[in-house]
Amino acid sequence: MAEAHQAVAFQFTVTPEGIDVRLSHQALTEIYLSGVRSWKKRLIRLKNSVITGVYPASPSSWLFVVIAILATMYTRSDPSMGLIAKIQEHLPVSQSMSSQCQALLSAVLFSTMLWLLLIFTMRLCLKQLLSYHRWIFEQHGKMSNTTKVWVALVRIFSGRKPLLYSYQGSLPNLPVPAIKDTVKRYLESVRSLMDDTQYERMTNLAAEFESSLGNRLQWYLKLKALWAANYVSDWWEEYVYLRGRSPIMVNSNYYGMDFLYVTPTPIQAARAGNSIHAFFLYRRKLNREEIKPSRIPGTVIPLCAAQCERIFSTTRTPGEETDSVQHWQDSDYVAVYHRGRYFRLWVYQAGRLLSPREIEFQIQRILDDPAPPAKGEAKLGALTAGDRIPWAKARAEYFSSGVNKRSLDCIEKAAFFVTLDDDEQGMMGDDPAASLDCYAKSLLHGKCYDRWFDKSFSVVYYKNGKNGINAEHSWADAPVLSHLWEYTLATDCFQLGYNAEGHCKGEVDSSLPRPQKLNWEIAPECEEQISQSLAVAQALADDVDFHVFAFRDFGKGKVKKCRVSPDAFIQMALQLAYYRDRRTFCLTYESSMTRLFREGRTETVRSCSNESCAFVQALEGGETEELRLFRSASEKHQLLYRMAMTGGGIDRHLFCLYVVSKYLGVESPFLKEVLSEPWRLSTSQTAVQQMELFDMVNHPEYVSCGGGFGPVADDGYGVAYSVLGEDVINFHISCKHSCPDTDAHKFGAQIRKALHDLLQLLSPYQKEPTRTEKTRPEVKKDL
Repeated sequence: MAEAHQAVAFQFTVTPEGIDVRLSHQALTEIYLSGVRSWKKRLIRLKNSVITGVYPASPSSWLFVVIAILATMYTRSDPSMGLIAKIQEHLPVSQSMSSQCQALLSAVLFSTMLWLLLIFTMRLCLKQLLSYHRWIFEQHGKMSNTTKVWVALVRIFSGRKPLLYSYQGSLPNLPVPAIKDTVKRYLESVRSLMDDTQYERMTNLAAEFESSLGNRLQWYLKLKALWAANYVSDWWEEYVYLRGRSPIMVNSNYYGMDFLYVTPTPIQAARAGNSIHAFFLYRRKLNREEIKPSRIPGTVIPLCAAQCERIFSTTRTPGEETDSVQHWQDSDYVAVYHRGRYFRLWVYQAGRLLSPREIEFQIQRILDDPAPPAKGEAKLGALTAGDRIPWAKARAEYFSSGVNKRSLDCIEKAAFFVTLDDDEQGMMGDDPAASLDCYAKSLLHGKCYDRWFDKSFSVVYYKNGKNGINAEHSWADAPVLSHLWEYTLATDCFQLGYNAEGHCKGEVDSSLPRPQKLNWEIAPECEEQISQSLAVAQALADDVDFHVFAFRDFGKGKVKKCRVSPDAFIQMALQLAYYRDRRTFCLTYESSMTRLFREGRTETVRSCSNESCAFVQALEGGETEELRLFRSASEKHQLLYRMAMTGGGIDRHLFCLYVVSKYLGVESPFLKEVLSEPWRLSTSQTAVQQMELFDMVNHPEYVSCGGGFGPVADDGYGVAYSVLGEDVINFHISCKHSCPDTDAHKFGAQIRKALHDLLQLLSPYQKEPTRTEKTRPEVKKDL
């Protein structure tokens, strides 16, 4: 335990001769340097808080205003129209201060108040400008004069170098739609899914709700919208995520994959060394607000960055009625799982971030550690994979004190969680397609006990150098984590790189203290609960059917040449594929973000519209109007997507009305029926947000396969897709084996066929490429 003694700065021993005091100079030096780093971080955060607080002005503009006011005073003019004199009369100063000093102080106070008023005015103007959304409904490439003037004003009021959180105080609040508009759009969205009798009944329920209870509930929502930054987000996090009592594994958590065709190094510890270092580089940028504010691609319009605050050092804590999200100040370590053991791995020493080579050295120490897991430790993580109530009770009873609490705190307060997996994953072997399916299932649930599903995110490193990420959903949505993941993958390969042997670059300080193995005292009753949670989680994991494939026959390049939105094209293909698979239509969920508004999260685009159903039926019936109907359906989809982005969606408004009704203790047959409708087709696009990090022309093999999620309905499909470059579309399809009507592979085949059929419809004389989806072998690249 020599390494443990190095961490003790002060020791003393009582002897007959007196007290023998011993000081560890190395430990004292490390404590001093760590303190210096901590104070530097505080000063940086204070500086950023000041810069963000006065945005869109700058702190230096205060000096300009003061000098301008003083200059006008010396010209014997009074820009304050007597206010400076009034301030001077009421200054609580001593008689010893000269009248000239009093006048100077009064002028500075007036200048400061004028400066603050200007800041408030500029921020209010920027907020009003960002509330303008007509630009999003204009035809692509045809910008109106009003929008051109608006863009120029946004640029002027945005300043030159905004920090990550600079726009937060200027973003508009999410508006509450009118009841009649929401009800009208809802009825329109379900018309094609109901027969005449069902639709008439729903219309009557909607009319009764709109004329009676709806207005009362709407009043409460408007009151909340005036008081809260966002009338949806806190209830959405609470009731959709945190109050769920079923397992979050599969049902809520989602995953992201590594590069599809490239493994940068086959050495597990080296891959972990580079990417863990990259994660902490990103955190440093995050803390310093050096990350540029996210914007709508191709525009100057900022997106809310509130979700970025909880990326690191965050965990979901179980409760019997509801869970909670806890966030701590930055941790200097990660929690690591390997072969049933848990470790604390410090990534800072004496205030310095360890190099990738040093982190690799520490990871290799964990891999080589022969110590067996403690009794009950090996499958402890299953508690986070099972039902939430048993985990909450076990946590309160067995992990609220002593060694178990200290070890659990270490995991929950870690920057993030790391799993060193003994399996090999990726596109490999004689059946690369099947290996991708296995890879997806491993990232989604693993062995059900070798991930910590409560952490904001867990990173998995496989034996062959592949990696991936599993994320808890309540604290943020996928685009926020995707931004981090893209940065990490690019930094790992294109900036840090590996040497000729596949190890991280740099030297190693072999005197680094070994990673600390966490200790546990697991009672037999707790072991029984772990086994029960594992059984629940394993049954859920075994039921998941997954199919992942890269569609390379064509991509958005050809689709855009047909003057169609790629997203609308894919959504129409999904509608066609589902109809061919089930011979019916279903309520379809497509996720859209609402981060144009403060603390915005998501809204639902109901992709199954009257227009899309008419098109599919015409195409399947061999009618001659299918091309016109396709154009109409794709334009309707674009309209629905834009309305969802700009606060005109249906589902979040209805959800919040339902929550208010529950608080008031009143029943609404209309809302109850709306909220109980199943989403049998749940879809989401994972867009690459930082294309500048990847060279798709010179290095097309460095393409991620995106990520996916589990099925939302027991008898439905979950479909995630990512459009990469001009020629690749990746699909992640999930469903359940227990449903006889769903099959992920069959649905994938229907999607392929639908994509080809739609392209043929749009460009009947265009030859399709002859290349197939047969995957290229994995290659190792050293950069």
